[in-house]
Amino acid sequence: MIRAHGIKKNYGVRTVLNGIDFVAERKKITYILGSSGGGKSTLLKILIGALKPDDGQVFFHEMDITKLRGTGLDPFRKKIGMLFQQGALLNSLTVGENISLPIREHTPLDDNIIKIMVKMKLELVGLRDFEDLYPGQLSGGMQKRVALARALALDPEVVFFDEPTSGLDPIVSSVITKLISDLNRVLGITCIVVTHAVEEAMKIANKIVILYKGMVLAEGTPAEIRGSSDPIVQQFITGSPDGPISFHASSRDFREDLLVE
Repeated sequence: MIRAHGIKKNYGVRTVLNGIDFVAERKKITYILGSSGGGKSTLLKILIGALKPDDGQVFFHEMDITKLRGTGLDPFRKKIGMLFQQGALLNSLTVGENISLPIREHTPLDDNIIKIMVKMKLELVGLRDFEDLYPGQLSGGMQKRVALARALALDPEVVFFDEPTSGLDPIVSSVITKLISDLNRVLGITCIVVTHAVEEAMKIANKIVILYKGMVLAEGTPAEIRGSSDPIVQQFITGSPDGPISFHASSRDFREDLLVE
């Protein structure tokens, strides 16, 4: 479904991505993990066409989206959904208006049909009859689910998730993780999730890709990642403070990450 080949990106003298290769298979859940500064956010922006790489290609089916510009990206963007880390809901619009916005922008559907579609999307995320409320009236977890309903508005083939459980308590995080799994299982949606949440990935991922210093450190099923003999992989998935990744290096990467991502 999505294939990245030789993706490179520099910010000034700093190399953020240095030859990324991986495949996100159709109707599967792919998790992209990595430490702060490892290039996850930059890679996500490239995968959705929001940022051009310095080198390399991203294929959606057989379409190379890195060659597309402006409105040329529209056919691709209509087939994907995006759940932003902070939800990115418009506070001046109701829940229903937020979800219907992409439908109104990209289809000629009648208003009554759009209202039915909004109800269906809210039903999918467990928020039936919430369409008349405003985002400010909802909890953080509910806002995240509304944002997910909006990402599903145009029935996308692929949904990208940017830190979907960030800032949520363990119970709500589990709800979001289950929603991702259910959407993939019931609707066959290809899911690509960028996150720090290792245990979340281990529960539902079909494939895990771990980035380290701008490269793919490891790639495989949760079982294969757990069984890796690479000490960096083991330190990352266990969260141990002792290992080849030093605290000072991680702090430096985090500071650089704030500047470029």
